Amino acid sequence: MADSPATPFHLFGIRHHGPGCARSLIRALEELQPDCLLVEGPPDGEEMLAFMQADGLVPPVALLVYNPDDAREAAFYPFAAFSPEWNALRFALERQIPARFIDLPAAHRFALNRPATDEDDGQVPGVAVEAPAPPEDKAGVENCPEVAVNTSGPSGAPLDWLGRAAGYDDGEAWWNHLVEERGDSLELFAAIREAMSCIRNEAPPRTSPASVERREALREAHMRKCLRQARKEGFQRIAVVCGAWHVPALSEMPPAKADNDLLKGLPKIKVASTWVPWSYHNLSFTSGYGAGVASPGWYEHLWQSTREDRAVGWLTRAARLFRESGLDCSSAHIIETVRLADALAALRNRPQPGLDELDEALRTVVCMGDEVPMQLIRRKMTVGDRLGHTPETAPAVPLQRDLQQQQKSLRLKAEATQKTIDLDLRQENDLARSHLLHRLRLLDIDWGSLSRTGRNAKGSFHELWTIQWEPELVISVINASRWGNSVRQAAIARATDRARTAGSLPELSELVNQVLLADLNEAVAPVSQALENHAAITSDILQLMAAVPSLANIARYGNVRQTDAGMVEHLLDSLVPRAAIGLPGACSTLDDEAAQAMRTHIIALHQALGLLARQNLQEEWQQSLYRLSELGSCHGLICGLANRLLFDEQLTSLEQTSLRMSQALSIGNDPGPAAAWLEGFLNQSGMVLLHDPQLWTMVDGWLGSLGEDDFIRELPLLRRAFAAFSTHERRQLGERVNRSTVASPLTSPSDWDTARAEQVLPLLHQLLGIQA
Repeated sequence: MADSPATPFHLFGIRHHGPGCARSLIRALEELQPDCLLVEGPPDGEEMLAFMQADGLVPPVALLVYNPDDAREAAFYPFAAFSPEWNALRFALERQIPARFIDLPAAHRFALNRPATDEDDGQVPGVAVEAPAPPEDKAGVENCPEVAVNTSGPSGAPLDWLGRAAGYDDGEAWWNHLVEERGDSLELFAAIREAMSCIRNEAPPRTSPASVERREALREAHMRKCLRQARKEGFQRIAVVCGAWHVPALSEMPPAKADNDLLKGLPKIKVASTWVPWSYHNLSFTSGYGAGVASPGWYEHLWQSTREDRAVGWLTRAARLFRESGLDCSSAHIIETVRLADALAALRNRPQPGLDELDEALRTVVCMGDEVPMQLIRRKMTVGDRLGHTPETAPAVPLQRDLQQQQKSLRLKAEATQKTIDLDLRQENDLARSHLLHRLRLLDIDWGSLSRTGRNAKGSFHELWTIQWEPELVISVINASRWGNSVRQAAIARATDRARTAGSLPELSELVNQVLLADLNEAVAPVSQALENHAAITSDILQLMAAVPSLANIARYGNVRQTDAGMVEHLLDSLVPRAAIGLPGACSTLDDEAAQAMRTHIIALHQALGLLARQNLQEEWQQSLYRLSELGSCHGLICGLANRLLFDEQLTSLEQTSLRMSQALSIGNDPGPAAAWLEGFLNQSGMVLLHDPQLWTMVDGWLGSLGEDDFIRELPLLRRAFAAFSTHERRQLGERVNRSTVASPLTSPSDWDTARAEQVLPLLHQLLGIQA
């Protein structure tokens, strides 16, 4: 395996996260018994290798290297239990063999990724997931800093060429069957080296940007420099574990001066490192991880099972999953599935069934050709939902420690699977959970998303949350740590800063709502003061109106959350009258687009005041609606909406509203404003029209009063107004009209069609068992 008898280097080209490579690598290392191990990885994280022998470090995990001054500059280096690098490092640590990382340090990479300007403009690159392939390498046999794009153009990826030449659909299937699904083999690495040398020598020139080509050259130059250093220190059997793509570049060593000149003067920044939990979803291609694998869950099964029980064990797990999900799957199903998978493997000249054969057999025998149940297999087994764990002794910012402690005390476990929780805010523990999730949202740590509706949302004292822990949230936690050492402290500081920089009244009113939901009493005063100051100088009616719903929600439901809502009531006493007084003037010169936007604000404000049920505020608002309801006072859409809201509140009678409708839609008016009035009056509420007898009677009476010519003239207006209804609503409206038109009371039995009725008697006699 060494390059020649004179060199101490033994190169092992692997695929990242390949169980077949890992199995063969362990056997090769046992035979070689190296005295030094060099692994493709960030030298900045070498101090974290000591934690690999800790009990609490359970893969999948990732080595996180980041800029402590701005955690957005960060890179993840994922490891799974079946990753070759993970097993090689554990092999060395268990035998006290020196182990080192040899890739280009992240301190240089981050500095090189910054914009090449004379002055720092404050921009930083996005979070990177390490170990993807070069853009044209679909199988992911390389290690580079950005998530690569796996192209599949006309020429295909290099491994796709080899796979198709061998009779496979693509390089992924070829690599799986020849490498990952086979037993360990000492000849594997020589074959990989030969294949990669051929690809690098014979493939067309890469079309990567110059910056990517330079970065690759720097990485391989640094790897060679580390190899020379290990040899200089006197090691005799140096095992080098790297992505297969790099093996040819490390086999032929150019003069040291050339590599040193290339690496000389590279910029660098300060970095820190730690271990973080990772998930199988993030290890897969679908997450955008360039060196990800298509099936992490399947690879774990390959790593843990033997060749003899591989297929049966996989299908047994599938059967259990189907049954837990309420799907029919018997022992007979599995027996036939095993037979079909074996037959498919034999037809394809393969020694045993692989994932493709097992999937096809399951789809055929158990799922009867239906793809939907196979999506469950894909999500739960092929990819999997495993989330790793890191030891408590691993480095972490204080904010992360505090969050972990609260997760533990509140029994709110961080899981990779999506989970919905129903919080009863009357219960102390659930209320504390709600406070934590709202505080995290203030810090832009999006662990949970709040759903305001749901089957279990029984009232204002319930919250439905959907939570799912993504490994990247660690970056958000580190980034938020600049606001404080605990979740509460950080959320208070963040809310205060947002209040200082907020540019609109709705933003501040929503911030007040968030602060109260998060139970941050210390932030209430500065945020409320900022809201009052902004409200005092704001003349924008839309901003005044948009600020009210959030404040009304606080005033109405504050006691449910054990918060003092009195702080916002005096703001409402100021905002609502100002909005009501200024609204008619703001609506006088609206165009169609602005009128649509204004309608949304009017409806939201009307609903908010209905929620408050405060007589003084409602009277101010109703006076504004009266002014808007006068024909010609404003845009037709707003005028019709105002009339509808007054009618719904029973502030105008049926006769008054009918008269206004006739005036607005009379033949003397322009069609455009008339259509807008009708659209505003109907207010996209087909179901209300169906179930409100008074509203139905009024609209039906007006339509019935139109003559034939008038009806034809009004028809385009009606089409425009009714177009906002859903298909289901329009169908129900038509059915109701049809029933009221066709159905008439039967005055006497003489009106019945006796002959037609008697046609069903023979069938009724048969069903009831009665003799004719």
